[in-house]
Amino acid sequence: MLGSSDNAMGKHRKHRRKPSSGSRGMRLRRWAAARVRLDYPRAGRRGVGRWLPTWRQITLFFLFCLGSLTGLLSYLYLQTDIPKNLNDFATQQDNVYYWADGTEMARTGPVNRQEVPLGKVPQDVQWAVLAAENASFYSDSGVSPSGLMRAVTRMVTGGETQGGSTITQQYVKNAYLNQRQTFSRKLTEMFMAIKLDDRMSKREILQRYLNTSWFGRGSYGIQRAAYAYYGKDVSELNASEGALLASLLKGAGTIDPTLSAKNHKRAVDRWKWVLDRMVDIGKLSRSERARYTSFPEPKAPPKPAGLTGQVGYLVETAKAYVSSHTEISAADFDLGGYQIHTTFEKPKVQALAKAVKKTRDTLDPEQRPEDRHVRIGAASVAPGGAIRALYGGPGYLEQGFNDANASNVPAGTSFTPFVYAAALRDGVLLKRNGERTPVTPSTLYNGDNKIAVHTPEGPYWDRSGKIVRAGNDGDASYGQVSLRQAIVRSINTPMIQLGMDVGLDRVRQASIDAGLLPSSFGARVPAFSLGTATPSSIRMASAYGTFAAEGTHYAPYSVSGLTHGGQRLELRKDSAKRAFSTAVAAQVDEALRGAVQSPDGAAHGAAAAGGEVAGKAGTAQDGNSAWFVGYTKKLSTAVSLSRVDPKSQELMPLKGMGGAATDTSGDAYPLDIWKSYMTDRAAE
Repeated sequence: MLGSSDNAMGKHRKHRRKPSSGSRGMRLRRWAAARVRLDYPRAGRRGVGRWLPTWRQITLFFLFCLGSLTGLLSYLYLQTDIPKNLNDFATQQDNVYYWADGTEMARTGPVNRQEVPLGKVPQDVQWAVLAAENASFYSDSGVSPSGLMRAVTRMVTGGETQGGSTITQQYVKNAYLNQRQTFSRKLTEMFMAIKLDDRMSKREILQRYLNTSWFGRGSYGIQRAAYAYYGKDVSELNASEGALLASLLKGAGTIDPTLSAKNHKRAVDRWKWVLDRMVDIGKLSRSERARYTSFPEPKAPPKPAGLTGQVGYLVETAKAYVSSHTEISAADFDLGGYQIHTTFEKPKVQALAKAVKKTRDTLDPEQRPEDRHVRIGAASVAPGGAIRALYGGPGYLEQGFNDANASNVPAGTSFTPFVYAAALRDGVLLKRNGERTPVTPSTLYNGDNKIAVHTPEGPYWDRSGKIVRAGNDGDASYGQVSLRQAIVRSINTPMIQLGMDVGLDRVRQASIDAGLLPSSFGARVPAFSLGTATPSSIRMASAYGTFAAEGTHYAPYSVSGLTHGGQRLELRKDSAKRAFSTAVAAQVDEALRGAVQSPDGAAHGAAAAGGEVAGKAGTAQDGNSAWFVGYTKKLSTAVSLSRVDPKSQELMPLKGMGGAATDTSGDAYPLDIWKSYMTDRAAE
């Protein structure tokens, strides 16, 4: 039985069907799928636990991301090529400036560059650059991962990206790429730097970096920078001078110590830091560092030949406008190739210079001390804001400072139309916490001399404990006068009190709305209304033009178009803004027209320029400045005059100019210049 049973079982096994290989493969695939299936949200769990991944899932996800990133970076690295021509970026070109009629005005450039071998650069100067920019240069791989992350973080947060690159990366940026601070550009820079570090020696990279870096003053390369700042060959520089040049690599526009007092402080601080850093990395002994205690003052920036007369001032003004109204960096602009179409009209520029010369010729600085150190600034602005003419000084190569854009000359009583406009627009406050009261051109104010200035609480007391009193020119008294008459006849006392009644904050805001810059103003005390503000001639011409434009302010501009390589570039243009209602602007315009056209008008002499002229003369209370600002429907022109002590840069009295009596100021000269210019047919 037992045997037969075994035999039956054997038969049964013999006849059982074996699983096919296909069925087995299917089961294996199902098993693998079950093992790999992402159990998320996690089955069998409830609440928050369903959404908490396991450590195994976290690890797999991290490895997936790491692998993907590695693959992407490897692909990008392989796709990144280094151009064969290392200096295509450095094509030297001029920047060309054009007059408003399209004819060429001036050329600046070409780029100032001269290559030198690294062996000609003193070791101390080399290490000054390395200490400032990349102390680990000779040991790093050409990139700084931590620096890259810092740069990316700063770009994301809106901070400064300077300092996130090695010397090799900076050279790549200078030689092959652009100055835009974008992540893609930074990534390309990193890959190219790694490849370059494999192909070139460190000394070759450093040599190329020093020969292509921008040091300001139009200079690319350390050789030309040595001449631009110290007038000597690079081989003659010492560690101290090298430290300043190294400091400029952080941003020459903000470090060049000759450009401003703030720049000078930044330059000194950075210079000290570079020398101390050289000591820290063992490349300058403490005893040698102790020798460098005096800041190595560079020479003044050279003035480009060809920018003679007024042209240099025009080029400077247009260049500043491009800088403030585009994304073009100073370094890129110095590479050249730009065509700058300005708003300046050559006949008007020449006529304005001719009018100033005519007045200057009446002075005798050699014989009369009162005629020395005279500074004249003038500007003409057309409706719509286009600057048509400037007078910046006797000549750009003779005097680099542009007096048309100077902000150190008090406006004097030429400021009072803004007080008048503020009162007409905002009314006056005669009682504290009371309602504001409207005023009109016929509103009466006290025009007597030496009247006490009042606030809603009572008389205004100065810090010495005295009541402030307003005075008129020549101590004249006029009794009760209308506000319009105060403008027409230039009576001071009503304007001082009117400013207090309006509120000096409101007067300030009204003048800013008209076109003056917030930086023009000082302390808000009673004298504020008589022109303690120090606007430029450009801004005063523009602000008076607001009254001619029926209350709309058009910001002044000097560039109408910009191209590069035939491609038009975008220029940001300030939008027009409504400063005053048409009615208020018309009332101010009518008073300024009366000042010129009325027989008793304080500016009656300007009537020679035509029947539609409106304007106002201005003299500072201390007699240290004089203005005339006048306009027609076609042009608004401001002329300022002052005398500046060349040592202290303080303003000097105008009394006695031209051989006049010592109690006579030079306030007539701006009007003379204005009349001569505006009656010249070229100015039409």
